[in-house]
Amino acid sequence: MKRGLNLIGALSLATVLLYSCETAGTADSSESSTSSEVTQGDLTIAFVYTDSVINKYDYFKTKSAELTEKGKKFEGDLQGRASGFQQEVQTFQQTGGNMTPNQARAKQEELAKKEQNLMTYRDNLMQELSADEAALYSEVYDRVQSYIKTYAETNELTMVLSYTRGGAVWYGNDALDITESVIEGLNKDYTAAPADTVK
Repeated sequence: MKRGLNLIGALSLATVLLYSCETAGTADSSESSTSSEVTQGDLTIAFVYTDSVINKYDYFKTKSAELTEKGKKFEGDLQGRASGFQQEVQTFQQTGGNMTPNQARAKQEELAKKEQNLMTYRDNLMQELSADEAALYSEVYDRVQSYIKTYAETNELTMVLSYTRGGAVWYGNDALDITESVIEGLNKDYTAAPADTVK
């Protein structure tokens, strides 16, 4: 996610610089008396707080909760298997003295294989959760980007920037902040057709 945000930030900076260069030549001597106020009718550029849009998007919250629940089930299953394995090890430690050397060696090899299988199983669960999380973020970004494109066209915005701490945008006038409006629109669309988003 961070790499994607850095890419968006870099593209945003390049676009802002290009836009600044194009408009710099058209400025006149009245520039010094420019008002610090920005009216809604003047907007051609706006920004959103990316983290807020993602974290307050109901679709993301729903899918994140499902992913968290899946993680808890995986954790419970893994703990159950680990507990069973630990019990088997303890039993062997208590009764291993009654076994022949060959039996004890065979049991140790069996336990070593079970331990390896348990570790492989754990790694597979972690990879699956990680892949699910990456897929969710990718899908959410696609949905947000698609909505913002429509939003920008409807509101005649030339550009919508992603505002993140440490990103390319260091300051934005509050009048250019469309975060809440975008969140409201995204959630309205999701509420209107939640069945389409269930996977």
